[in-house]
Amino acid sequence: MLRDALAGKRIAITGATGFLGTALTERLLRSVPDCEVALLIRPGRRGALDRVRREILRNNCFDRFRAEAGGAFDGLIEGRLQVMAGDVGADGLGLDDAGRELLRSCHIVIHSAATVSFDSPLDAAVEINLLGPTRVARTLLDLHAGQAPQDLPYLVAVSTAYVAGSRRGRAPEANLTDTPWSTELDWEPEVEAARRARADTDAESRDPKMLARFHRDARRELGAAGTPLLAARAERLRQEWVDDRMVELGKARAQGLGWPDAYAYTKALGERALLATRQALPLSIVRPSIIESALAEPVPGWIRGFRMADPVIISYAKGLLKEFPGVPEGIIDVIPVDLVVSSIIAVAARGPLEAPDVFHAASGAHNPLRYRQLVELVRDWFIENPLADSHDQPITVPDWSFPGRRRVQKQLNRAARAISTAEKGLQSLPLRGRQADLSARLEERRDEVERAMSYVELYGAYTETEAIFSVDRLLDLHRSMSDEDRREFGFDPAVIDWPHFCRDVYLPSVVGHARVRLATPGRSSPRKGATGMTREERGRKAVLAAERQLAVFDLENTLIASNVVDSYSWLATRRLDDPDRIRFVARTLKEAPRLLSLDRSDRSDFLRYFYRRYEGAPVDRLEQDTWDLFSGLVLTKSFPAGIRRVRQHRALGHKTLLITGALDVVIEPLRPLFDEVVCARLGTRAGRFTGELVEAPPTGEARALIMADYARAHDLDLAECVAYADSASDLPMLEAAGHPVAVNPETKLAAIARKRGWHVEHWPKAEGGPRPLLPIGPRR
Repeated sequence: MLRDALAGKRIAITGATGFLGTALTERLLRSVPDCEVALLIRPGRRGALDRVRREILRNNCFDRFRAEAGGAFDGLIEGRLQVMAGDVGADGLGLDDAGRELLRSCHIVIHSAATVSFDSPLDAAVEINLLGPTRVARTLLDLHAGQAPQDLPYLVAVSTAYVAGSRRGRAPEANLTDTPWSTELDWEPEVEAARRARADTDAESRDPKMLARFHRDARRELGAAGTPLLAARAERLRQEWVDDRMVELGKARAQGLGWPDAYAYTKALGERALLATRQALPLSIVRPSIIESALAEPVPGWIRGFRMADPVIISYAKGLLKEFPGVPEGIIDVIPVDLVVSSIIAVAARGPLEAPDVFHAASGAHNPLRYRQLVELVRDWFIENPLADSHDQPITVPDWSFPGRRRVQKQLNRAARAISTAEKGLQSLPLRGRQADLSARLEERRDEVERAMSYVELYGAYTETEAIFSVDRLLDLHRSMSDEDRREFGFDPAVIDWPHFCRDVYLPSVVGHARVRLATPGRSSPRKGATGMTREERGRKAVLAAERQLAVFDLENTLIASNVVDSYSWLATRRLDDPDRIRFVARTLKEAPRLLSLDRSDRSDFLRYFYRRYEGAPVDRLEQDTWDLFSGLVLTKSFPAGIRRVRQHRALGHKTLLITGALDVVIEPLRPLFDEVVCARLGTRAGRFTGELVEAPPTGEARALIMADYARAHDLDLAECVAYADSASDLPMLEAAGHPVAVNPETKLAAIARKRGWHVEHWPKAEGGPRPLLPIGPRR
């Protein structure tokens, strides 16, 4: 009996925070009650034990076990589950003395830790997938030095069936060294080359021309967001460039040697390295094919994270993938996660043989799912259950014609170029609010097309594979089990009814896990969630919650549709005759492009440059004219909803703070609205303005510091702060607040807000009143 074979055994598992590792941990604890489980967990910021609680035990995978155990669940976990902080990417697994002692006491070690992404940087895949199994084996040998082979722990290593590479025909359940047509490759030089490539690529990224490029890209994305944010974004772009180069290098190296990607390539070399270094350590290798949602255990459809096929299917259901490459009569080798878990447990319970052996956990050779059948099942399901578009209308899924990868890639490339062209055109225009949101939607659409392109590139090889993974040894193991074990821990892929699995288990699970919306027939009003409110209503309720403490506002284009140029022009033309007004307007229009460019480059420099125009202006006269400016310009260009929002916050007892680059003399009539105002101030001499600012204007990151100082002085929590602004130049202020709100955002901020899920408000101007084309003050 399987349970009897594992009774009293302590089983170590690596990779328990992953999809397969979580399912394996749960199944052992729930279904093999007399064993103990020890998890090797990378600590993270809060420690290994906290990660186990948050990422494993709180996962819905454990809901069934928790319900069956009732009040005894915590006690069972405490008595049977132990944790050791470690890392398979470190020599010696990074274990402390207690961890080494715990690992030494384990009878079986199941190594499932891996970087499973098909587009991991080459060096990261090498360190985890290639060297990880060897590090586990060497650590076990070190811990049991001098012991007889029969006293060594049993290592069960989880690999992938795709170590077979891009071969045709049957792939046997055999070590790669004994497999015909397997690529012969020395793994140690591959490790050194990957590490050297990372260092070389990093050095290349620090070339002055490359650094200048990253800075330009950061400014193009964030605008005048301030030096710290631009510097941080430029550095992130540099790191991403290095990672992207390492991804490309891994892909090229793998495909040149006959593997579809760096994942399969490094897993294959990992097997070779393990066989070369294991010495007398007992070893078995389990190679799953494409692991997908559970057939039955712990519940039908359980899944964690996006699996390989999931993003492709969701993109198809959204209408993004009009076609996807593949051989219609080819086999898509999919295996439910619970069948893989059962096969691993059965291999562990059987125990080791004299020589390392291999098992495929796959379906294609015994119960094949053809690509055409899968496509038809998916299409039929989404015809009956269409996703909803942005207007809550059903999305019609296309027919796939099974084209080649090149044709699909060309189509997607054309779509990406067209969207990028339209996006650049829109971003060059001074758009805001709902018009700017169009640019944000285009950027989102471009991202979706680029993701679709990456899916075609990453997964296309797996839909065109012609390898058939033999499961003869797996089925022999299954037949050797007792009837009871086959009922409880069966893993024969013949039990899978593909139409039932796809329609009733897999696709509902994928849709639920992806959090996409199904269309609701006949709906015309905005969709409301479980709270009975639309997304906009939920956002508005959140920012106006009683527990908020502070509301911070920008002024220009946030509370009023005006700027410092408008107010200066209005004040400057009040006492000019008609010819001088005409000349003033001509000069201003001629200078407008330069002013706009300077404003976009650095808001602080722009204000210093522009405010020099006030040099020599009489203070008392401007103070008098400001009240006329308020009624003649500011009120007519105000957003009543914004003024109302300030009053709502004050009514709720929230502190209100205005931070603006406008001059104190200009915004004086607005002071009573706020608890405090921070603005620009000009120096004076002999009753006249000097044209020089008394202190640095409150722009960029200075606004975030002002917010923090104000919150500290009044014992307020920035996490309970709401910040309102319209421009990407206000990103530091928005990011510092727990509840950022983009108001009538310009294009860059609209795109950022959309990506980050920030609340967006569209406030209209005040109705009625004059709408002059130019902000010319009435003659006095």
